[in-house]
Amino acid sequence: MIKFQDIAKEYNDLMVLSNINLEIKEGEFLFLVGPSGAGKTTLIKLLIREELPTAGEIYYDSWEVSKLPHQQLPQLRREIGVVFQDFKLLPQKTALENVRFVLDVIGKNPEEQEELAPEILKLVNLERQKDHFPHQLSGGEKQRLAIARALAAEPKVLIADEPTGMIDPASAWNLINLLNKINELGATVIMATHNAAIVDTLKRRVVELNEGRIVRDQKEGGYAAS
Repeated sequence: MIKFQDIAKEYNDLMVLSNINLEIKEGEFLFLVGPSGAGKTTLIKLLIREELPTAGEIYYDSWEVSKLPHQQLPQLRREIGVVFQDFKLLPQKTALENVRFVLDVIGKNPEEQEELAPEILKLVNLERQKDHFPHQLSGGEKQRLAIARALAAEPKVLIADEPTGMIDPASAWNLINLLNKINELGATVIMATHNAAIVDTLKRRVVELNEGRIVRDQKEGGYAAS
């Protein structure tokens, strides 16, 4: 489904990714771990074509990502949803309006938006907060709303970049349960994280980056190499 082949990425003579070869199958739940600056976020940006590799090829299904024409990028980014640590919510819109905005962008008519938006909020357990603005939500609720916005585009892949970094431990576990549910519904989930407790508990595939290289790819691994 996703393939990184001989990927390198250089910024101003600084090599941030080197010799990256990685395949991710449909329906997997994968943890991307490693210290700050290891290259995790850069890898995500390459996959959604926010950045181009210096060398190598990236494939999503039959598409070679770096060679996609610009008019196909919106379709790629509907198929690959990303939830960022800083939420990226629309502050002047309610929770319901944040979700409806995405549905509108992907071409759903008003009747479809009215039907689908509450169902998406229900999936992330935010139906009671539908009329709340982002500043009225807790950190955990903001993160779940960010996931709801990503889910509105019905992505095949959901990427969560450090999603527990700005929320309390109880909210973090609620978020992980939600990501597990999304994975069980068929989506591929990739989570970049520093949260060792979550990685150690779930025992999913772990890909570890260090200094821009993959140093471990372990099935049912923990945060640290065993």
